[in-house]
Amino acid sequence: MSDYGRQAWKSEDPSVPTAYRRILGMLDTDTHSDVIRGYLRRYPDALIFEWLAELEELGLAESHPSEQEHDLDFTGSFPLPRLIAEDQARVARDTVAAGGALQRKGVYLAADRLKHRPASRKTPADTTVLIVEDDPDQLILADLRAKLAGFMVRTAGSATALHDALATQGSPDVLLLDVMLPDGDGFDILASLRQHRAYALLPIVMLTVKDDPNDIRKGLTLGADGYVTKPYSKQLLADTLRQVLKLEPPAR
Repeated sequence: MSDYGRQAWKSEDPSVPTAYRRILGMLDTDTHSDVIRGYLRRYPDALIFEWLAELEELGLAESHPSEQEHDLDFTGSFPLPRLIAEDQARVARDTVAAGGALQRKGVYLAADRLKHRPASRKTPADTTVLIVEDDPDQLILADLRAKLAGFMVRTAGSATALHDALATQGSPDVLLLDVMLPDGDGFDILASLRQHRAYALLPIVMLTVKDDPNDIRKGLTLGADGYVTKPYSKQLLADTLRQVLKLEPPAR
């Protein structure tokens, strides 16, 4: 962000359009365009790139060649993104909707984030699901249910194991992430992934045993694509994975 852009953001200049202020709030430090796309998944990529070009043309932002990617860090605590008033109101509405859906159905998917996500061209058999869960019994169940639905599965029982899995095996097609881990916080992991170019666009669904509004709000603010409450059925898990990845329903 340029000095002019920083001044426009801090002063909440009403002459600066909402779309510009939304992005300026993410540019206080060097940020890759893929990270912006990850947070603003509810908008088409073409529109996001148009906004970025206009910000640069107006002198509100500056672009430069991408440098080497920073290392993943699951040990620190990450602040929530700074949201403009309109987005704070949107997250508040989505939090209420998510809480109701979790109580009724045990699952909530962020439809606005999924709307512009391109459909996966893979079959379930070629799709890798990485499940992060510290409860051994829950992990075995999730592994079994995802495999029964036809997916390839990788598992990790801790934040450290997840870090190692990403470093050695690469990114999965979708991540199911437990909120509570013995050596890390699921929300800090989500924040770290969303700030990393390689994982900013990765579909991530949070697994939780509770539907606390503060937790839901935090996940939605950080860019979670959905929530599933534990325990969950094989059918719910299979349907969730298919909807997040936009896979064709199985043949009857």
